[in-house]
Amino acid sequence: MKLNFNNFYGNERITTALLLAAGTGSRLYPLTRNSPKCLTLVNEKSILERLVIGLKQQGFKRLVIVTGYQENCIREFLGIETEDMDIEYIFSPLYKTTNNIYSLWMAREIINEPFMLIESDLVFDESLLDDMCYPNRIAVAHMQAWMKGTTVTVDQTQFVKKFQKGTTQPYDDIRYKTVNIYSFSLSSWYAIVERLDQYISVGRVNNYYETVFAEMVADGSLYFKAVSFDYKPWYEIDTIADLAEAEKLFPAEIYQIGIPGNIILQTSEMSDQFSPKTKSTKAKAVAG
Repeated sequence: MKLNFNNFYGNERITTALLLAAGTGSRLYPLTRNSPKCLTLVNEKSILERLVIGLKQQGFKRLVIVTGYQENCIREFLGIETEDMDIEYIFSPLYKTTNNIYSLWMAREIINEPFMLIESDLVFDESLLDDMCYPNRIAVAHMQAWMKGTTVTVDQTQFVKKFQKGTTQPYDDIRYKTVNIYSFSLSSWYAIVERLDQYISVGRVNNYYETVFAEMVADGSLYFKAVSFDYKPWYEIDTIADLAEAEKLFPAEIYQIGIPGNIILQTSEMSDQFSPKTKSTKAKAVAG
């Protein structure tokens, strides 16, 4: 199905976020022995708390969380509302045997508005979301030799041309690492759900959702505009070593007051220009 490009975009700011937090976080064991990965502390503040503070700072009003492993810990930590943000939960009972494509599919009925998709193992400067809060965006970082996982190539107008699987082999084109933060218009979301239904109905529950995005970009039924994350720090936390690196980038004093009180963040100016030549701040890309 070829969709009208002009119907995929809008200027209305997104205020709903979907957080995928069903995984077991096995590579962070023993820190995840009794709690989910997103509650791992990064210099006295959990990944989840940092994410929620950042979303609130950006004006988000609704947060939907797909839970699985140790889901009661997340519910107890956040509750159902925090300072003008409503929080809803979707429990995925098959979290042990499915991948993030299934977690995304689980949200098909509860979300009926434009939204931002975020993985729950990311820490980042909240100002990086400034240009992500509009439909059909993808967060990317300029590819460097140490990065692994899914990449994309973009055209001169910064729209994604193609998704590629991670490779250690040399390549000639300019590639960008996906950061696993996306935003969608409602039209895009309905098209994605239709494709997700096809995958789940035939038992393809262990795929990554990037497989679906790549397929749809290739056939012209989905479009993304790239948003550079090269200007401020961000990190994906999969292992103990990742956690150590993240703590160098995100000191505890950044968050002077936590979720229960007023939100005070240290922020600075961010360049409005997307430059493929800019080296990213020392940060780890998301393994797609």
